Order: sequence, then C-alpha cells, then structure tokens
Amino acid sequence: MSDGSGFTGRRAARERALSFLYEAESRGCSVEAILDELPLEVDAFAVDLVTGVESNQAAIDTVLAAHAHGWTVGRMPSIDRAILRLAAYELGHRGDVPTAVIINEAVDLAKEYSTEKSGGFVNGVLVAVADELRSDRDHPHHEQSG
Repeated sequence: MSDGSGFTGRRAARERALSFLYEAESRGCSVEAILDELPLEVDAFAVDLVTGVESNQAAIDTVLAAHAHGWTVGRMPSIDRAILRLAAYELGHRGDVPTAVIINEAVDLAKEYSTEKSGGFVNGVLVAVADELRSDRDHPHHEQSG
C-alpha cells in the first residue's frame, strides 16, 4: 500500500536492504551472494542501497566511527551497524532523498528491529553524519551538546 509518493515502497525496500546487509554480515558473505540466491527479482532501490553500502563500506565506516562517540563500528550491535551504514550511504550518495526522511526511516528501523535505546543512538550519530555529508544541502544544522 502506497500513498502515491513512493515512500511506502521505499520503506519496504529499506527493510529488505537491512535484512540483506544483516544476513550478509551474519553469514560472512557478500551482498551479491545473498541477492544471487533469491528466487525473485529485488526492488531496484533496495539493490542500489545494499550494493552501494558494500562498495563504499570502508568510507562509510570511517564516517560512522568519527561520529559514534564511545563506540567503534565493530562493537556496535550488528543490526545498528547495518542501519547506520544504510542511512550513511543514502546521506552521502542519494541526494534525491531528503535528509529528514533518511534519518527518520533509520530511527524507525532501529526502534522496530533493535533495542529501546537504539533509536536515540542512531538519531544522534546520523545527525552528525548528515552535518558532515550534507553540510551544503537540504537540512538545517542541529545544535549538538555534549
């Protein structure tokens, strides 16, 4: 069910992308291997997201590490890490998607699939990542404390 804007379809694509990233990491294989095993064609947006995360993972992890105060990327819960990588990829490479949409979707995914505190953690990291990656784009700068 879509509201006509495509955002419902994109939400579903993000959820699929998240599951592919999580599965690939859990199994220690590439996203391509996961996609190749699927019997049905996957939404092009989901494929773009997962292949983009995989091909830019080192740069994404560097940005995440710079803004996840007190956490290394490797010590983050794997679902949070996948959510953050997905959103950071969108922030850096999908200028067609508004910053607020990316952050809100990531926070919603964290609240749904991770711990109670993950939504706030994901939000805080992504606001800082967005300030770095989209400083000249479509979002207001947020005051950060602490």
